[in-house]
Amino acid sequence: MIKRLLALALFTFAAAPAAAKDLVLQQPIDCELGQDCYIQQYVDHDKGSGARDYRCQPLSYDQHKGTDFALHNTEQVLRGVNVIASAPGTVRNVRDGMADRLFSDANAENVSGRECGNGVVISHGDGWETQYCHLKKGSITVKTGQSVGTKTILGQVGLSGRTQFPHVHLSVRKDGKVVDPFDPNGSITCGQPDQNTLWQTPLAYQAGAVLQAGFHDSVPKFSDVKNGRAAKNSLPANAPAIVIYGYAFGTQKGDTMHLTLTGPDGVMVDQKVTIDKQQAQMFRAAGKRLKASSWSTGTYSGSAALLRDGRIISVERASIQVQ
Repeated sequence: MIKRLLALALFTFAAAPAAAKDLVLQQPIDCELGQDCYIQQYVDHDKGSGARDYRCQPLSYDQHKGTDFALHNTEQVLRGVNVIASAPGTVRNVRDGMADRLFSDANAENVSGRECGNGVVISHGDGWETQYCHLKKGSITVKTGQSVGTKTILGQVGLSGRTQFPHVHLSVRKDGKVVDPFDPNGSITCGQPDQNTLWQTPLAYQAGAVLQAGFHDSVPKFSDVKNGRAAKNSLPANAPAIVIYGYAFGTQKGDTMHLTLTGPDGVMVDQKVTIDKQQAQMFRAAGKRLKASSWSTGTYSGSAALLRDGRIISVERASIQVQ
């Protein structure tokens, strides 16, 4: 029974109409959206093989049945970020004990039927329930049958189950049918999002953004960027290169990442890179190799901006000391 409830299988039902007054939700993660966390993916409203979120944007994937509240990097997982109950209720099911590791073909068999990973299901009465997935092994603090209040700590964000980035997947259901908390009535009008949501406090929508800009002495590995370990705090004057990079989510084909780098002697990099395909997460880097005996010491500043249709939708800046 627990296995059936906690698995993130490919459901075949569509989002069901719901009245916002029936359930009021708080965000299920203890972080500040747009600062140290973001929403990577929403419920899929495309009834075909494609994917679109409640804003008719591609921040979803085929048959995705929840909302993914993501952390910027896996270093935050090590520090610990709490997953919290979105509404009062009774714990219906709990699963713990699954390892925290990024999903891959090599370990797919280990999570088959348990794609949710470590998780909690809460019943809120009148047919409503919420499900919280991908929690850290050993972090779950509640038990089946326990009453919880809004913001009761359930556990911490982890990497268990079928996931390739640290996040908590929140599913909302009414009488067993998925409800999108951003569009509970299921009646999308592109460009005019439903004002009748399940959220007590409206959650801002980001159609993609730069998560981090940072410096390195070479083009960093993407794994280090995602882990939050790529950015250097300072560089020596004989560093082999000075590189600025930008890490973003929700990029679309035709977007542009604009990278700039300025040092004590003036502009070193001013480069625009066109994104050739839609990507959930990506990074780009640009820089200069050392050609003289050393770099000029002082402050170096850089920026990474994400442009869509020629308009900046997000920008992050960074600086570093060369000494």
